[in-house]
Amino acid sequence: MVVGSISHEIESPLEAKRLWNAFVKDGHNLLPKQVPELFKSVTFLQGEVVVGSIKQINFTPANKDFSYVKEKVDEVNEEKVEEVDFSYVVHFDSLPGVPQDEEKVKEIKEMSTALFEKIEAYLIANPNLYC
Repeated sequence: MVVGSISHEIESPLEAKRLWNAFVKDGHNLLPKQVPELFKSVTFLQGEVVVGSIKQINFTPANKDFSYVKEKVDEVNEEKVEEVDFSYVVHFDSLPGVPQDEEKVKEIKEMSTALFEKIEAYLIANPNLYC
């Protein structure tokens, strides 16, 4: 299990705005369509891509660790989208008494890189999407 946060930066030739539009603004539609083997659905429980919004990301049985995660938007700053590189930061809470597992951290980073590269390839192959 992973406790705390993981920071994982991935470089991309794509404009930050396209990544923002694809992953943040439309990820709830894009991920289940482009990676159906992993993402079953994404449902907004509160709001929609605004501060305070909460969405539930439902996984297929291919994800052996859990069936869903809930994601809350704490901050949105679209004005700085072009000024930053893509970075992936996740905060995890685990059950009390569960020790840190460095292999799980490595696995999460590898999976996030593979997911990013799949979506990146889709955007490169479709240059007019998410502009």
